[in-house]
Amino acid sequence: MHERGRMFLDDLLATASPSGFETASQRVWADYVREFADEVTVDAYGNAVAVHEGDPDAPTVALAGHADEIGFIVRDVLDDGFLRISRIGGSDRTVSKGQHVTVHADEPVGGVIGQTAIHLRDPEKDTYDEISGQFVDIGATDADEAHEHVEVGDPVTFSTDFEELVGDRIAARGVDNRTGTWAAAEGLRRAAVRDVDTTVYAVSTVQEEVGLRGAQMVGVDLDDVDAFVAVDVTHATDNPDVETERRGPVELGAGPVIGRGSANHSALVDLARDAAATAQIDVQLQAAGTRTGTDADAFYTARGGVPSLNVSIPNRYMHTPVEVVDLGDLDAVADLLAAVADGAADATPFTVDV
Repeated sequence: MHERGRMFLDDLLATASPSGFETASQRVWADYVREFADEVTVDAYGNAVAVHEGDPDAPTVALAGHADEIGFIVRDVLDDGFLRISRIGGSDRTVSKGQHVTVHADEPVGGVIGQTAIHLRDPEKDTYDEISGQFVDIGATDADEAHEHVEVGDPVTFSTDFEELVGDRIAARGVDNRTGTWAAAEGLRRAAVRDVDTTVYAVSTVQEEVGLRGAQMVGVDLDDVDAFVAVDVTHATDNPDVETERRGPVELGAGPVIGRGSANHSALVDLARDAAATAQIDVQLQAAGTRTGTDADAFYTARGGVPSLNVSIPNRYMHTPVEVVDLGDLDAVADLLAAVADGAADATPFTVDV
C-alpha cells in the first residue's frame, strides 16, 4: 500500500460517518479522488462519484463502496441529564454498554454508555438491554445542562480509534465499510494509472446500513453503467468462538472474496476470477443463495437488470468497535478492481447465454 493511500485510509477510519450523517467522511473521500479523477460529483444526499474517462466505445464499470457506519442517535434528553438513544443501522446491543462514545453535536461531546457495576447486579439476572433501554452519560447534572451541549437527533458513535495489530492487521470501528469505499477509490486510481480503456466510476454511497438507500439513488442516476461492482466487508469466520454450523470458507489474510449466486452476474464472476488469475491475486469464493446483503442488491435491479458483482474484504467481529481486517487483503481488493476494469472490454457484453 503506497504512503498516500495509507494516509487516506487512516483519515477515513478517523472520521465518523453514521448513516445519514456522512458529510465529513464523504469530504475526505472526494478530496482524495480529486487528485486523479477526471471529474467528481456529489448528489443531494451526499453520494459521491468520481470518474476516469476511457474510450467512448469501451464499456463503463462502477466500483462502489458505502461510506456509512452503524451507530446511535439521541432519542430523548431525560430530566436528570442522561440521553436515551436509538439504533442507526444494525448496532449490537451486546457490545455497547461500558463503551466510550462521541455525540456529534455542533461541537463533539464525549460520553459513555452506562453500565451498572458488577457489584450492584445480580449475575443470575444479567441480560442484554435493548439499545432503546440503554443510555449515554455525558456528565450533565440535569436536562438544562445537557441541552447546552446536545439535542435530539444528534448522531452518536463509539470513540474507539484504529489500532495497528501484529503484522499487517488493524482493528477499528467503522471498518464496515470505510475499507470498501477506500478500495473503490484506490481501484479507480490504479485503473487511471494503467489508463484503461474502460470508463471507470468510483462511488461512495450513503445510507447502506439503513436499507441500501444511496445505492438505490446511484443505480438510477448512473444510467450509462454497464456493470456495478459493490465492495463491502464479509464475515471472516476463522476466530475460535464461531459455532461450527456458522463457519464458512472465508479467512482473514487469504485474499479478496468473490460472491457467487443471487445478484452476482455469472459473466462478472468469470471476469473477476480471470482477472485475479492473470494478476496472480489469490481469491476466495462465497455463496450468496438469496441476497448479498450489500449495495449489489440495489444496483442489479435499479434499471431492469444491471449486471452486478459483490467483491468483499474479509472482516472479523463485524458491527463491533473492534473490527479486524488484513491490509494485504485490502490492497489486493484494490488491485483486483483495477484488473476487472482493465479486462472489462474483452469480457463484454455481460449477458447470459439462454
